[in-house]
Order: sequence, then structure tokens, then C-alpha cells
Amino acid sequence: MSGLRLILTSASGEQLEAAVELAATMAALGHLVSVLLRGGALALPAATLAMLIELGVTVTACQTAMEAAGISAAGLPPGVQAGGMVGFLADAGEAALLLV
Repeated sequence: MSGLRLILTSASGEQLEAAVELAATMAALGHLVSVLLRGGALALPAATLAMLIELGVTVTACQTAMEAAGISAAGLPPGVQAGGMVGFLADAGEAALLLV
């Protein structure tokens, strides 16, 4: 597998915990991992985001979800970039894609 692309839609729950564990493990094993935060996932705890970023996971906040939530790019946590679904998927290549 050349990488992992996760689209997260919630900031809580067992499925989210499993997705974060999967992302962290894949990144720790040297795989390229990217996460797109949508909807409720924009409120992912800062400690979780920091851990993922420290492991080398690329974290992107969906611009459409940001607009709906009234969040500006300047209001994003350090290490989180703003982007869209098209850009997130455009360079996914052979990466596995999961929606949580």
C-alpha cells in the first residue's frame, strides 16, 4: 500500500478513535498518511492533532466545512492546512481511502 487517506467527519466516538490509531500506526511505520477534517472533525482535540502532525501525518481542514462552521484559515491549529476534497483526492494515487 502506498499510503492512507482518511476523511474524518466526527470528533468523537469509537470509530474516530480507531481511525486515529490506524493513521498514527501507519505513519509510525513510514507510510504516507493524509487526513481531511470535515464537519464535526474540525473540533478534533488539539492533542490528537499535534500527535498526528508530529508523526508526519498531513492534516487538512475542508474549506467548505470551515466556511459552514465560520472558521478562517488563520483560526486553524498549527500544522493544519486548509484545502478541499478535490485537492485531497487528486494526488491520492494508489492510497487506500477511508471515510469515518
